[in-house]
Amino acid sequence: MPADSSLSTPGRGCGPLLQRQTETRPLRQRLFELLRASGASSRSDLARELAVSPASVTAITSELIANGLVAEVEGVPRDASRGRPPVALTVRPDAFVIAGIKLSDDAHSAVILNFAGEMIAEATTTSAAYRMTIAETLNETEEVLEAALAVAGLRRGDLAGVGLGLPGVIDHAAGIALWSPLLTERGVALGAMLAERLGLPVAIDNDANLLTLAELWFGAGREMSDFVVVTIENGVGMGMVLQNQLFRGGHGLGMELGHTKVQRDGALCRCGRRGCLEAYVADYALVREAQTALDWNRDTAESARHLLDRLFAEAKAGNQAARSIFRRAGRTLAVGLSNVIQLFDPHLVILSGSQMRFDYLYAQDVLSEVASLTLDTGRPTPRVEINAWGDMVWARGAAALALARLTEQLLGENRG
Repeated sequence: MPADSSLSTPGRGCGPLLQRQTETRPLRQRLFELLRASGASSRSDLARELAVSPASVTAITSELIANGLVAEVEGVPRDASRGRPPVALTVRPDAFVIAGIKLSDDAHSAVILNFAGEMIAEATTTSAAYRMTIAETLNETEEVLEAALAVAGLRRGDLAGVGLGLPGVIDHAAGIALWSPLLTERGVALGAMLAERLGLPVAIDNDANLLTLAELWFGAGREMSDFVVVTIENGVGMGMVLQNQLFRGGHGLGMELGHTKVQRDGALCRCGRRGCLEAYVADYALVREAQTALDWNRDTAESARHLLDRLFAEAKAGNQAARSIFRRAGRTLAVGLSNVIQLFDPHLVILSGSQMRFDYLYAQDVLSEVASLTLDTGRPTPRVEINAWGDMVWARGAAALALARLTEQLLGENRG
């Protein structure tokens, strides 16, 4: 299907717009990433933003142009009496093409982006099983990738890399899925297996981290130095940006908000433990509640999403049992959000994921309860925004991961 124009604005640039407070990257990489973020910029503007000499910028941009990564374009025209129009620089979108993929228990999605971060194509395929073996995972990942490539009119060999996101505990650096509700096995070296299968470099990460990357690269977080993303769909995830960088924690596994405890010995979570936040808020938790309170038997042919849409329709029509299910989920979510605010004091909290179509979860009484549970310091609580970009945003975050890795390989300290 065609790319969503609201998520892909040519010339707008992509990536964080703010400079990091502590900088260790080579100047060439910083300059390139600033240029990609701005969309187009003059040499003098780059020198000013980076606080370096114009001569340094000229030397680096000459190298980037010679390597086919950057091109000169005509700048904003001046009055004829003031001489020639300025020359601007921009990232060459045709230099490389990358893919991003998101796996879930309902459907898989994939996007194809050019080197400037602009959307080329997207595709969705249906997941064949709630939990997949390694062979099924590799097959279905390859299938959705090939579907996106077909829409783009490209071959697999045209790609410079692939980013993959899936729920669970993911060791990004090692490329290992330590645990995922999608997989029948633990400790799967999924990154290496998929790279061998596709014949391409592959980077993997937790899907909530990748949604956070999507906000940092394409969304509300581009001009924010610190923010939190909380995702609510098949599970409850969390990603956090500190000083313009994704924070993955001491072991590189990221935030697991969904598995923080809100009730000791409470409802059973799909991780096997009890009392987790997501056991009260996630898709499967609401379906379980509906089966009990409304005496629904989930037909194996009916997806969780369809059941939840039915539950939402019942609640909107005045069914008090259905409303109470959403009300309980919203109050439990308020506890989780209050804890996040209390622990990290972010400037912004972004709520995202498929459940954002259920307004009960972010109704004013839920947000008011967040404020009431948070210590009153005399300052306003962080802003809470709702972002319902749709399913493709997860895959775009995976593509941002692939773009970041490719940029590091080309321009980083240990470039090839």
